[in-house]
Amino acid sequence: MSETSENIADAESVSGTASEEEQAEGLVVASEILPPSLPILPLRPRPAFPGILIPMSVSGHERVAAIRRAMETPSQALGMVMVRDLEADDGPENLHRIGVVGKILKIAHMDEENANFLINCLERFTIDHLIHTDRGLYADVRYHYAPELSVNPELKAYSMAIISALKELVQINPLYSEEIKLFLTRSSMDDPGRLADFAANLTSADGQELQQILQTFEVRKRIDRVLVLLKKELEVSRLQTRISKQIEEKISAQQREFFLKEQLKAIKKELGLEKEGKTAEIERFEERLQSLKLNEAAQRAVEEELDKFRMIEPSSPEYTVTRNYLDWLTILPWGKNSRDTFNIDRARRVLDRDHYGLEDVKERILEFIAVGKMKGDISGSILCLVGPPGVGKTSIGHSIATAIGRRFYRFSLGGMRDEAEIKGHRRTYIGAMPGKFIQAMKGAGTANPVLMLDEIDKIGASFHGDPASALLEVLDPEQNGSFRDHYLDVPFDLSHVLFVATANQLDTIPAPLLDRMEVIRLSGYILDEKVEIARRYLIPKALEAHGLKKGQVTIRRDALRTLIDGYAREAGVRGLENRIKKIMRKAAMEFARGRTDGITIGKKDLEKFLGKPLFQEEEVFEGVPGVVTGLAWTSMGGATLQIEATAMPSKSKGFKQTGQLGNVMIESSDIAYSYVMAHLERYGAPADYFDTRFVHLHVPAGATPKDGPSAGITMATALLSMLTERPVLKKLGMTGELTLTGRVLPIGGVKEKTIAARRAGLQTLLFPEGNRKDYEELPDYLKEGLAVHFVRDYDEVYRVAFEADEHTERT
Repeated sequence: MSETSENIADAESVSGTASEEEQAEGLVVASEILPPSLPILPLRPRPAFPGILIPMSVSGHERVAAIRRAMETPSQALGMVMVRDLEADDGPENLHRIGVVGKILKIAHMDEENANFLINCLERFTIDHLIHTDRGLYADVRYHYAPELSVNPELKAYSMAIISALKELVQINPLYSEEIKLFLTRSSMDDPGRLADFAANLTSADGQELQQILQTFEVRKRIDRVLVLLKKELEVSRLQTRISKQIEEKISAQQREFFLKEQLKAIKKELGLEKEGKTAEIERFEERLQSLKLNEAAQRAVEEELDKFRMIEPSSPEYTVTRNYLDWLTILPWGKNSRDTFNIDRARRVLDRDHYGLEDVKERILEFIAVGKMKGDISGSILCLVGPPGVGKTSIGHSIATAIGRRFYRFSLGGMRDEAEIKGHRRTYIGAMPGKFIQAMKGAGTANPVLMLDEIDKIGASFHGDPASALLEVLDPEQNGSFRDHYLDVPFDLSHVLFVATANQLDTIPAPLLDRMEVIRLSGYILDEKVEIARRYLIPKALEAHGLKKGQVTIRRDALRTLIDGYAREAGVRGLENRIKKIMRKAAMEFARGRTDGITIGKKDLEKFLGKPLFQEEEVFEGVPGVVTGLAWTSMGGATLQIEATAMPSKSKGFKQTGQLGNVMIESSDIAYSYVMAHLERYGAPADYFDTRFVHLHVPAGATPKDGPSAGITMATALLSMLTERPVLKKLGMTGELTLTGRVLPIGGVKEKTIAARRAGLQTLLFPEGNRKDYEELPDYLKEGLAVHFVRDYDEVYRVAFEADEHTERT
């Protein structure tokens, strides 16, 4: 039983006794008898208390109807009950069960929607039965009359404690004295129950705390709780007084300082001591130089420019140019280095906190930090994080900075076409500025930050120059110790900077630039990893971003898996994050319209929130001669390709490829065609098969451009399946470059292709023998359940594809 229930039970006997005593007194006026049923007025944000006279202002048709209904009764009694949830409607389920009855003394104004009136609060009551009508809420109630208590020493001590606390409040805040005087005109300090109610009403406590006081019928318990509230109120009042005093002192000091400065300025002006703007600028530059450690060339340049600046008149065009140059020279962090932290355990915690999965990437970064710990420095290092969009390249760079305790600064190289963006403009040009790297050093504030060069694979070139070539000096540890920006024209040391570049692919990065960077690949996430990332990071982040609380929106795990497979199949998680945001926006709309219960999203609810799935299940055609599944790599991750081959009767041989194939892929198909044509009898086909047939090779989807050599063995297998009319092994996928002699050469993107194979439900994979080491480095959860064959020549491919050879390597 709750404490409230106990209080109600304890009060029933008190209520009954009081009623009997009243009946024994004889006849009373009808208007003084409290009715057994009351119209109910919901209160927010705090309840009313017995013995208090309250002026009220209400709005709303149902609330005004309740007041009219109360005025129609002889007693003019109105029940007032506080709501449970301030944001919810005034429905019966949102009301507390204990309230206060009051008698309306005066109506100041009342129309259909608004009412202003004065009400005298009388007694507590408990709602037995509550109904909701078109004229508002109406309830059957039981009253809990305040008992006549004999004032014993204990209650008197409690009362004195309340009076003492009230005296302290009056001393701190004189506004309380008026309310105490009003209470004394209507009640006595000798009534501990009424005194406790008055003191509680006087505080600025939370409405739910005051409701607990109202629901406490036993006087002693009520006084205990009220004393706690008064203690809190005293502390708040003292704090308010202290803050007000501090603000007043601060304002007074600021006013005094302002007047004194104005007086001083006037005195200096009269005496001719007021400094010119140029003098103040020179002092500011000299003050900055005291904390800097400039190299010899920079120090000499600053001194020369300062001497020139002293001689130039402010009206001269050269004045602004020289001032801006000195400003840049003195604001750069010459010799200011932050202290590195080479704590491997801390770095691991930071990486695990910010990223899920990517164990191979984390291990490589930790090795990098460990080397820095042994050397005592990680200067001269240039990392390049390569992977599809949304896999966390930029955030990993931020985590590296956090792990080693360095400042982080990021700028994008995507679309940059002007060499001056890297090396700055010469000062002879109007509006000249330093390049991005010098600007980054100013923004970072230290000489050894972590600089992230985003989208380095999308850097361009134009008639303004080649920014990629300009980067060669910046990213060369042997040269960037004396990097010379065109604007500064003095060497600046970039050798202590840790450069972290990001790219989606390496093909567009110039070879000399790529040679200066250490490449770390981020291949993307499989479905299980995406589920965990969504649960740990994306959903909590989206809830906070949309003003929702934890538990208001719940996405079940099975719904997450369906969401990822049907709406966000890309290698990264950016698309997944956007879909989750869309769900949160629609959920926020429902809550804004008044919904109060939580939203749980299952698999069947996804179409309601996101529409039809964007992706269908990847079809793997099985049992069809001439159709073979290949594995491909794209900038968005791995994918499967259904390569189809068919032959038509013809007077002469011929070969045709369709599917928007690139030059390299067309060459691969020609090699596959030539290899199969040269070995027809070896694989059980007539030697003249192609003499009277025109062969057509197609790679769906036709609207998507494709290129690369890794589909060679897949194309050859499709041709052999077509001419032998034998389907390949079920659930089979393959990749590998084929030569004219039948050798199978290694390919790239093993991890991405393995992820694509798992997503498509393939069970048997063929990789070149040269990729064995790449496959063995994959995490065990990626290799689980796959039968993998590593092949050196096409004969091995043929045996597995058409005969299901037992020499497999199953993990």
